[in-house]
Amino acid sequence: MTDIIEKPIQRRSETSTSSYATRPNDVPAVVDFADCYECTRYPNRWSKIREQLTAPAAEFMGAFILCLLGCGGNCQATLSANTNVSASPKGDVVTSNLCWALGLSLGVWLSANYSGGHLNPAVTIAFATVRGFPWKKVPIYLLSQLLGALCGAAVVYATYFHEINLFEGGSDIRTVSATGGLFATYAADYLTSVSAFFAEFIGSAMLITGILMFTDKQNGPTPPGVLPVGIFFVLLAISSGLSMNTGAALNPARDLGPRILTAMVGYGRGVFDYRNQYWLWCPILGPIFGMIVAAFFYDTFLYKGPESVLNKPTDEALRHHLHSCASPNKCGAAGIV
Repeated sequence: MTDIIEKPIQRRSETSTSSYATRPNDVPAVVDFADCYECTRYPNRWSKIREQLTAPAAEFMGAFILCLLGCGGNCQATLSANTNVSASPKGDVVTSNLCWALGLSLGVWLSANYSGGHLNPAVTIAFATVRGFPWKKVPIYLLSQLLGALCGAAVVYATYFHEINLFEGGSDIRTVSATGGLFATYAADYLTSVSAFFAEFIGSAMLITGILMFTDKQNGPTPPGVLPVGIFFVLLAISSGLSMNTGAALNPARDLGPRILTAMVGYGRGVFDYRNQYWLWCPILGPIFGMIVAAFFYDTFLYKGPESVLNKPTDEALRHHLHSCASPNKCGAAGIV
């Protein structure tokens, strides 16, 4: 890499107590390539490989954190209520909702700068449908989100394995009705199938509306770090007000990943046979359709950004731009973009 660097460059991180070699022909012992736009983007072989893995890894890690804290909050609140596990409860529905909201907020905070912070197949599909997110990236995003959610739930299961044994009555006993709901979501017994789908549809529509609202520049530039906080409050409100009927999955990966885990550790086929494949039409299709419809509604009546498929210019508008607005003096842009 010595042929890339012509001379040592003063870095932002340098202080009076830390300096690099400054002889004309010397290469600094420590080079922060991120501070220098003159240097290669890939200072070594791994950095080039990492660029291809960054977005999927960020989605995996974000979904992992979401299910680690969310399922963990469910387990602590429910299992500690059993006197065989704990002398007094260590949580309740409020702490459980807070854990899911914090899990999503921290997951978005970690991944937003690297992958966009979707963490949710329904969000990814909605953005691909309405906001021009590349469809070729959708499969790897969905797989990363699913694996992250599964692994997060697996860590929680391992953490609370003994408590689940005490709650269920033995290590060879695993029932959906007792502890299956700590990981995947199931509808209330009195709820009809249509009502269950509607509950997921509405909750998911509200979630992506919050995401679109916070990322809309017309609502004012969002200060750095505020987006995850805003999403925290949106999910906390949805969990507190709309989760009683179905558990508010709102996220196909958040439900399917932990559901697959429960099938693997002894809960059996019941996790998928429940209510004639409830897992498919409610916590998967409900959020996907809810987010697509809400995104279309938001962009139809509010959003004016060029990313939306609803704001794609017509041929007539393009011809007018080429004829009247291509000049820097008229549009403030150097040439045609």
